[in-house]
Amino acid sequence: MSDITKFGGRRGSIAAAVTVVLLVVGGFLVAKSFSGTDAPPQPDAAQSAPSVTPAPSSSSPSPTSSPTSATGKTPAPSTADFGPIMGPSAPVSLKIPSIGVDTKGIVDLGLDKSGKLQAPTDFGRAGWYANGPTPGEFGPAVIGAHVDSKSGPAVFYRLGSLKKGATVSVARKDGSTARFVVDRVARYSKADFPTMTVYGDTKGRAELRLITCGGAFDQSTGHYVDNIVAFAHLTS
Repeated sequence: MSDITKFGGRRGSIAAAVTVVLLVVGGFLVAKSFSGTDAPPQPDAAQSAPSVTPAPSSSSPSPTSSPTSATGKTPAPSTADFGPIMGPSAPVSLKIPSIGVDTKGIVDLGLDKSGKLQAPTDFGRAGWYANGPTPGEFGPAVIGAHVDSKSGPAVFYRLGSLKKGATVSVARKDGSTARFVVDRVARYSKADFPTMTVYGDTKGRAELRLITCGGAFDQSTGHYVDNIVAFAHLTS
């Protein structure tokens, strides 16, 4: 596979570049369920639905009309503020206080020979897709971790219980920290994964995707049938 699509020197979209990376949803972060009594928590149904932009009311100006000021003149267009953007620097640790995640030594993940994203070999560590944006750069940075193992819960066991507004901190190699706020958490079937929603263009923002397995556990395959994805954006 080749480079991630770049926008002005910053990698802005994963989906447009490596379709086979999205086999991650079928082959990545697969962990054989441990023999505990509690299943990993799942996202609230309300959070799984994407936010919907309200339709304009009948009193709203039409798309072709130009707003005018009190003086009758058309105001100058405002400069869009897409939020903070950081330069590239690899992640070294991840903290999500609300679900008890505090992991150091984030590993780089690439693709295997079949085009699937490699999973961390250590169930106690998270991995970052090293061919995509670093956390804080423009675009969707991707961090994944196992949900569990045969011996018990893994790093992202409680990812499904993460709530909107929760904070996520990613310490970076250059000494800086990228701080994110969670927008929503959703569960998707691996068989019908919304590629562009998860890995597509972030519309000018630096964003983060946290990914693990979820849903029902298929004993016949040893895989979970769904993926849980947390969407977050950079705040500082």
